Amino acid sequence: MLGDSGLAGKTVIVTGGSRGIGRAIVELFAAEGAAVTFLYRAGRGAAADVVQQAAARGHLVVAEQADVRDPAACAAVVERCVARHGSVDVLVNNSAVIRDNLLPWLEPRELSEVLETNVTGVFNITRAVVPHMITRRAGKIINISSVAGAMAGRGQTNYAASKGAINAFTRALAVELAPRKITVNAVAPGLVETSMSEQIRDRAGDRALSRILLRRYGQPAEVAYAVVFLASRFADYITGQIVYVDGGFKME
Repeated sequence: MLGDSGLAGKTVIVTGGSRGIGRAIVELFAAEGAAVTFLYRAGRGAAADVVQQAAARGHLVVAEQADVRDPAACAAVVERCVARHGSVDVLVNNSAVIRDNLLPWLEPRELSEVLETNVTGVFNITRAVVPHMITRRAGKIINISSVAGAMAGRGQTNYAASKGAINAFTRALAVELAPRKITVNAVAPGLVETSMSEQIRDRAGDRALSRILLRRYGQPAEVAYAVVFLASRFADYITGQIVYVDGGFKME
């Protein structure tokens, strides 16, 4: 038995926590005894359901409606979280959007929405959190990347570029924050059964499954397990890494 993960009583912020992978991350941290604040941009009903389900289990979860593209909104959420709990111990950057299209037909809006959410949003919330971690000389940052950052498909130039940027951001920030005893890692999911990936899975069909060694799609909880591990005391000596949770995607 490995024993206590060290997450009980910790304060965690998760962006994009109302559904899919984000919700699984919120629920698993809460089950470990952490106080979780999650951000969501839309879908108030889904966010309320996460909070209600957590409360029914005796877990402490707070929902904050905020757009990660807005730096002032990110700063305000972080300050409220610190006021409630005194610190931010873990940040999980999960918010992301997909706007797939072949490059000749890629609209400026489809490019800006992806880069502003997937990249600028990560900068905004992380920049607000890091000073609090530096003050305490402790913290864990986990960014949700994607296999697309290294092995993209057709129509994913914008999304692949955003996740490649997150991989580079992860490594650079790990170097920057290591002297402050803060670790920075990323988890790169493959095809996971979420509403966000539904169109991709439907379009690819059996061809996608044939390129996954385990011959099945991932589940949100399987990504959450990797995230929570990287936030736990068991990963104190891991930083600057991209952990792939993809079932062996495109290895054949």
